[in-house]
Amino acid sequence: MTIALILASYALVLSLAVPPLLRHAAWADRAPRLGIATWQALTVAVVGSLALAGSAWAFPVAGLKGKGMGELLAACAMALRQQYSTPIGAAVGFGGALLAVIVVTRCLWFLAATGTRMARERNAHRRVLDMIGRPDPERGIVILDSARPAVYCMPGLHRRTVVTTAALHALNEDELTAVLAHERAHLTERHDLALAFSMALAAAFAGLPPFRIAADETARLVELRADDVASARTHRLTVAAALLSVVSAAPHTVPAAALGAGGAGAGARVRRLLPPRRPVGRFPVAVLSLGLALVLAAPALVLGVTAATTDDHALCPTIPVAVSASLGAQARVPTNPQNHVACAVDSMDEPRITS
Repeated sequence: MTIALILASYALVLSLAVPPLLRHAAWADRAPRLGIATWQALTVAVVGSLALAGSAWAFPVAGLKGKGMGELLAACAMALRQQYSTPIGAAVGFGGALLAVIVVTRCLWFLAATGTRMARERNAHRRVLDMIGRPDPERGIVILDSARPAVYCMPGLHRRTVVTTAALHALNEDELTAVLAHERAHLTERHDLALAFSMALAAAFAGLPPFRIAADETARLVELRADDVASARTHRLTVAAALLSVVSAAPHTVPAAALGAGGAGAGARVRRLLPPRRPVGRFPVAVLSLGLALVLAAPALVLGVTAATTDDHALCPTIPVAVSASLGAQARVPTNPQNHVACAVDSMDEPRITS
């Protein structure tokens, strides 16, 4: 029960306290790739903590210290029998199991549904591009006749980078190189997977704040990361000028399943590119990466450390558990009979060990 409450509290703190702090953290804009990983880790930690909390309510954790496999199985059987023997314990157990099943099932369902939908939309748009687009093998792009300037990419197995004729007229060669580097960064680093993951979790949890904010911030940070890659290959002012040239594209110009260079947020991205970039140093990145790993590992550590450092289950605190003969283990006599508690574990109603 205590472990489950700790895990549930951890998920609540991560959901309420961390998103506002992370959303206003200046380092995320300076290190967008680390920012993307942080938002992904935050949502995974919340989901994992909720699922493990439900599991801990449904299946009480038995101590591992000083136990063989037979004793461990017997301790687990005893804990389950004791919990589900009362109406309150059974209600708590079934409620925890239901929580774990709902969390895991919804995540898997929406991940599969989101991935399938996006793949279907991309395949449909690729078929249209194959019919009306004009391939440009030298540049590695598909040219699409349109009066609106737009540059976008279709990720996946059959990736495409699309440039409209209006964008070709609006961009000079350096600017075109910059936006193509931007789109290729999306394709190479598979930003579509990070977006699909965050969108699926936001849908699975009905737009709850931590997941909704994570989806919005991930969409913003993948564009910042692509801008940084393009700036490294050309120049930040060239990238800014290219963004200004394609920012007038209407949102419906770029398909929903695509990643476009312009669109919403392009104005803030241009302002970010104007001053010289101040990257985050190696030491802060190392510290942030370590904190990220701890956020992810904390739920598993709570369970593992508790089980590894506990001699016996809380229901039978000091005496080693007697194991039935079918498990092939022998009952051990306590060294201090005055300080132990009688405990029977066998499912076949074997006699109790008494002091």
